[in-house]
Amino acid sequence: MNDISLIKVKQTFSHPFIREIDIEIFKQLRRLRFSIRPGMSVAVTAGSRGINGIPLILRTIVKALRAMGAEPFIVSAMGSHGGGTITGQRHVLDHLGITEQSTETDIRITSKAVEIGTTPSGHTLYLDAEAAKADAILLVNRIKPHTAFRDNLGSGLFKMLTVGLGKVPGAIQVHRLSSEGMYQAIVEMGRHALDKLAVIGGLAIIENGCEKTAGIEMLLPSEMESREMELLLYANSLLPRLPLRQLDILIIEEMGKNFSGTGVDTNIIGRWKITGLPEPDSPRIARIIVLRLSAASDGNANGLGLADLTTRKLVEAIDWNATLINAQTTGFWERAFCPPFPGSDRDALEWAFRGLEGKPYKEITVARIRNTLQIEELWLNETAFLQAEGCEKIGLPETLQFTNEGDLLPSK
Repeated sequence: MNDISLIKVKQTFSHPFIREIDIEIFKQLRRLRFSIRPGMSVAVTAGSRGINGIPLILRTIVKALRAMGAEPFIVSAMGSHGGGTITGQRHVLDHLGITEQSTETDIRITSKAVEIGTTPSGHTLYLDAEAAKADAILLVNRIKPHTAFRDNLGSGLFKMLTVGLGKVPGAIQVHRLSSEGMYQAIVEMGRHALDKLAVIGGLAIIENGCEKTAGIEMLLPSEMESREMELLLYANSLLPRLPLRQLDILIIEEMGKNFSGTGVDTNIIGRWKITGLPEPDSPRIARIIVLRLSAASDGNANGLGLADLTTRKLVEAIDWNATLINAQTTGFWERAFCPPFPGSDRDALEWAFRGLEGKPYKEITVARIRNTLQIEELWLNETAFLQAEGCEKIGLPETLQFTNEGDLLPSK
């Protein structure tokens, strides 16, 4: 492997964003004024996704509900994430900055779920035991394309209602289905939940390609399904993408649950790793290397199987119990497979180049990103840059630098 020089480049994404999020939330929650009774308890959901400014969003929701006379509290709605345990869920929320102090209200965490009813297809609707005690439930989630299926609904309010609030049994029930079956179950169970549960609404959050809040909208139960479909189309239009349709080597510095439910966003890397589901046409990446597991992922390395190579340091950071529970729950076991980990970052990169033997070195395209959530700025070698679309250079070529142990040093 010769010395590799990469150039820092910038992509241009659509950047709509809300400047005064707290004011917009108060405005949107006014739609609930006819649903709130003085003294009623309201369970507000908090998931495991790394939503930008989520502590502020939840704290503002709490203030708005109290201003209307309600008594809000937060419930953990993350399915099987955090291993499904009280301690594990608490760790996930702490990593996201969601605490009693930051939200200025109680956070009630349980590993228990209660059965609410059965859908016509035989799916059982489960509900977080703490949320079941509340007079009302307010869903809060980001609307975003799902990492296991593509359809009219993705990762959003319906999924929060059926999988997030369903705790471990709800998540297992849905994720053991095929990609198509998963979507159908979420839709059917979501409709059943809206019919049976005291859901007063859902606050939908849309983020732009730079992770800033591009939209906040309060959806009432009667409009939730149809409006979420429309918002998913908008969210998809803002989704960041790599600037190349084909790539030989992609270096991902960090993966984790705070970046995507699968550690790395399948929509970014163009890989599903789901039996029976054809892989996306674009992008096509020959070798994907993942170097680190984020601290916020709390040892959960589900999604590592989407990579071709990793490092010994990442493997040593894995909590296999949390990872395997997540993999068993989703049913997508291949995503938890451990790829070869030859040693250091340098070793993994050398393996990737050896795997491309036969292709002239000057023709190999290389890209480096921080994670699959932050790709507005990335690094490309000259060959990749000449093939990239919509990029501008913002730096000079720099040779990859490694420590004596072979760890890749941060780029400037």
